[in-house]
Amino acid sequence: MMNMKHTTRHEGEKGMAAGVVVALVAMALAVIIFAGLAVWSFMQYNEQKTNVDGKISQAVAEAERDQAAKDEEKFIEREKQPNLEFIGPSDYGSLSFKYPKTWSVYVASDAADGGDYEAYLSPRLVPPVDDENRFALRVTIREEAYSDVLGEYESAVSEGDLKTSVVKFGTETGTRLDGQIDENTRGSIVLLKIRDKTAVLQTDANTFKSDFDKIVKSVTYNQ
Repeated sequence: MMNMKHTTRHEGEKGMAAGVVVALVAMALAVIIFAGLAVWSFMQYNEQKTNVDGKISQAVAEAERDQAAKDEEKFIEREKQPNLEFIGPSDYGSLSFKYPKTWSVYVASDAADGGDYEAYLSPRLVPPVDDENRFALRVTIREEAYSDVLGEYESAVSEGDLKTSVVKFGTETGTRLDGQIDENTRGSIVLLKIRDKTAVLQTDANTFKSDFDKIVKSVTYNQ
């Protein structure tokens, strides 16, 4: 009888021990799982934080670049002021307009003895006048009728390379052409009739379009 009670108690103690072991294992697993989840969550947080910080840094850098570009553009525009005045020969209608003071002027032909008048303008220094170089502004006063000069662009207009529009100079009107001037030049041209001659203002690059528009608006001449 005593042996039976002893055996039962021993088995009960073994059962309790086994239960404790199971509980401990369960707790250990729970701790491991919790720790794993904590590490995973921390890694996810760090990854997301890194992504967010990276996007913020990129946005800040882009904003700073944009602001620097805007400041540089404003500085360049301020440097152009006050504008200088260009005046052509009186025998050719005294063609006049305002241009940035940061530009230089080179008169290739002053038409003192007749012929065409030619001048070239570009920022800082005017490059050599040849077929390779592009200019912020070309000014030509040709000894040809307005209709004849305009006719030279008829083919480019009909093919869609150049688009035409009317430009006003006080009570007078001229023609503006925008687009592909030639194979290597995309810009704008303005033609205006001055007496029996034709003035041609041309920019060789859309980079100078804003300046060109301002110059055209300032044009005056004597008929």
